[in-house]
Amino acid sequence: MNELAALATEVDLRLREKTDPKRQEFTRGYFPSAMENLGVAVPHVRKVARDVARRLKSSPPGQAIDFARLVLAQNTLEGRQAAYLVLALHPDHPAFLKRAVLEELGKGMDNWTSVDTFACDLSGPAWRVGALSDRAVQAWAKGRDLWWRRAAVVSTVALNLASRGGEGDAPRTLAMCEELATDPEPMVAKGLSWALRSLIGHDPQGVERFLRKHREHLPRLVLREVQNKLETGLKTPGKAAGVRKKA
Repeated sequence: MNELAALATEVDLRLREKTDPKRQEFTRGYFPSAMENLGVAVPHVRKVARDVARRLKSSPPGQAIDFARLVLAQNTLEGRQAAYLVLALHPDHPAFLKRAVLEELGKGMDNWTSVDTFACDLSGPAWRVGALSDRAVQAWAKGRDLWWRRAAVVSTVALNLASRGGEGDAPRTLAMCEELATDPEPMVAKGLSWALRSLIGHDPQGVERFLRKHREHLPRLVLREVQNKLETGLKTPGKAAGVRKKA
């Protein structure tokens, strides 16, 4: 554990060395959080995570989890992201990510970037391979914490996007979207949009049926982004083409 503690301290120091005050100020508003915001660019966070993952490559999953616990205890945004990425790069990932471990690792999530890293790299892959059960994800979706509800729906992204290891899972994705179709929280709605858009490549008809069924109460953002994706292949066609939309 002393070696792991030293490694966790090293990670914190390496991240702090790359603090950018301008990024720090911007990200405080972009994803506000009670965690300390170091203002470190994502490429550097990933570099640190890759370096640590190589050093823990031969370690059993329990040691990698212990390392993640130590980094999470530092309570920084970038440290949390690095901890999640290290676990995602472990050779035994994601089979060792059971519900109790995931819920411990996710405790304290309070912003969309932490949740999305958690869901796409940890809980989603664990769900895909059966280490995390449908029942567990459904419990998150029914919970009072909006960030766990977002984690539930964003976990479906790893079921569908090839870049996340997904091969398509319309039944579980649509079931989760049904559960959260009327959720009033904007952050959950944005996660719902991402989930539906990620499924389009596998089941566009299923997504279209979902939109028709829930059209009257889905947030406009979800309808607009998902319909755009169905029709053009892009979430926001004007922005992707470099055209600025008029208000």
